[in-house]
Amino acid sequence: MSIGYKMKHHFTGILIILICLLTLCVPASADTTQTNTSGSNTSIDGGYESTTTTTYESGSESTSTTNNTTNSDIKSSPPSASAPSYNSMTQDVCAVGISAGIQTFGIGVSGGKHVTDKNCERLKLARILNDFGMKVAAVAILCQDERVFESMIQAGTPCPIDGKIGKEAKALWSKYDHERPDYDIYVKRMKAREKKEKAIAKEEALKEKKRLKEETKMTEELDKIDTEFDKQVKKKIEEKKKKPVNWESPK
Repeated sequence: MSIGYKMKHHFTGILIILICLLTLCVPASADTTQTNTSGSNTSIDGGYESTTTTTYESGSESTSTTNNTTNSDIKSSPPSASAPSYNSMTQDVCAVGISAGIQTFGIGVSGGKHVTDKNCERLKLARILNDFGMKVAAVAILCQDERVFESMIQAGTPCPIDGKIGKEAKALWSKYDHERPDYDIYVKRMKAREKKEKAIAKEEALKEKKRLKEETKMTEELDKIDTEFDKQVKKKIEEKKKKPVNWESPK
């Protein structure tokens, strides 16, 4: 065998080995699509495909195919909606701050407002009137609260009305009860009392009926006894009449 033939044979073998190495070392192509939306981060359709073919000297062939696909779906919530804070800026106010917020996955809403505290205003006005020496007026403005009005009635010192106090005020409140600040509660209480009075009257009527029934029964029994007694007396009298009387002469 010549030297040239040997070199040609070695060169062919080296060429086959290089082709195999290049086939195995070729990088896989990747196809990736990135999509960004508000509130989410989604990556889909990422993967690659590689095919390796080896041809042996005898003519046989070996083929290997690999498929790889990766899908990911990541969602993140938006920032939370915060309710606004309230600042009255001064201590001498009768206002209350109210705020609220609601948060869903896609949207958040919040809001707030000021609400006047009527009870606070009433207390301040009553205090100022009392400082001015207007005690009846101070009590009258406090009586606009249904709780104060009810407590004054229960204490026997009704609230002022039309410049009247005491018994005169009580008479006017009875006449014009629809002007009471606690009118709804007052009507409800009066209906409950009326219902209770009817129940008490019904119970007393049943007791009286039972008492009369018992008395009637007792009277009937006494009448029977009297009738039986009269019969016995009458029977004794008849027996006495029928029995002969024996007279004996005196010695």
